[in-house]
Amino acid sequence: MITRFQAEIATALATLAFGLVIVNGAREFGVGWDSSGPQPGAFPFYCGLLIALASAGTVVTTIGRRIGGSAGLAETFLDREQAKRVLSFFVPMLAFIVLSVTLGMYIAMVLYLVFAMRFQGRFGWLPTLATAFGTAAFFYFGLEKFAQVSLLKGPVETMLGL
Repeated sequence: MITRFQAEIATALATLAFGLVIVNGAREFGVGWDSSGPQPGAFPFYCGLLIALASAGTVVTTIGRRIGGSAGLAETFLDREQAKRVLSFFVPMLAFIVLSVTLGMYIAMVLYLVFAMRFQGRFGWLPTLATAFGTAAFFYFGLEKFAQVSLLKGPVETMLGL
């Protein structure tokens, strides 16, 4: 069981780390002004700084509310049943990302849609396969051929010459 307090603190710390990574990365491009105006890292730097400061403020506020005895922070945020539902969405998405990098975007797209429609949504095989391959074809022709935007390719696409 995860309480609301734990969820708020964890989220604030994650966004704090995200903001600090942005700030650190932006410094490589310069964050000040030069003769032509702001340097390339100025906008990302200030956005990352804003994210980090807001996250730090959330940590302080949440801890202050906990010390003040706010009853809402003790309530359950995520129980075991809810966690199973979250994981049933998150794990296939993580698999999609890994498969996109290793097998290519189109193969991963087909596999993800087949899994989501057939095994999670309980659709029949014909609509599942039609949707999965139709979606992959739509993205291939729409992005690769029409808009000339290349997506990740894997060994199958390379073998087929796509």
